[in-house]
Amino acid sequence: MPSHSPELLGAGQRTQIGLGLGSNIGDKAGNIRRALNLLEERGIVRLTAVSSIYRTAPWGFVEQDFFANACALGETLLEPLELLAATTAIERDMGREPTVRWGPRLIDVDILFHGDASFQHEQLNLPHKDLFNRAFVLIPLAEIAPSLSLSGRSIQEAAAGFAAEPIEKWSIDESGTQSAGES
Repeated sequence: MPSHSPELLGAGQRTQIGLGLGSNIGDKAGNIRRALNLLEERGIVRLTAVSSIYRTAPWGFVEQDFFANACALGETLLEPLELLAATTAIERDMGREPTVRWGPRLIDVDILFHGDASFQHEQLNLPHKDLFNRAFVLIPLAEIAPSLSLSGRSIQEAAAGFAAEPIEKWSIDESGTQSAGES
C-alpha cells in the first residue's frame, strides 16, 4: 500500500512514525484501508510500509466482536500533538463514535512512536504506553519493522513473546477484499 502522497502537511522535521490501526464494526479490513488512504490523501503521513491485516481477539473489554488490526510505518512533518489531532479527525470523519474504554469502534488510529524520542503529555505518551503489552500491535509491527527497537526494547523479541496468541492473518478472497482466514 505504500504510495507517494504529493505534499506533507506541517513545518516540522521529517520524522519516522509508527501507527496501529484497528476496527471491529462493519467492514473491518475496509475501514483500515480507508483510514490509511485518508492519512496519505490529507498529507498527514507518507506511508513507507503497511503490515498484513490480522484477526485478533478483543483486548480490555472482551465482550465484543473480533478486531481487524494492522500497523503502518511512515514519515510525517507534524509534531506529535498535531499528528494526534489529524488522526483523531480521521477517526471522527469516518464515523467513530464515543464508546466504553477499549470498546467497539469503527476505526482506531493509534500513534505508536514518533521518531526516537519519548514524548509525555496528558493527551499522548510516546512510545505508546501499552505497545509492549499488545500482541495485536507487536506482531504486525514486527512484520514490517523486525529490527526496530523502542525504549531499548526489540520489537521482534517482544513479538516473539506472544507467539502463542490466537492471531491470524486475513486472506484476500477473489473479489479483492480481505476475510479472516488461516495463517
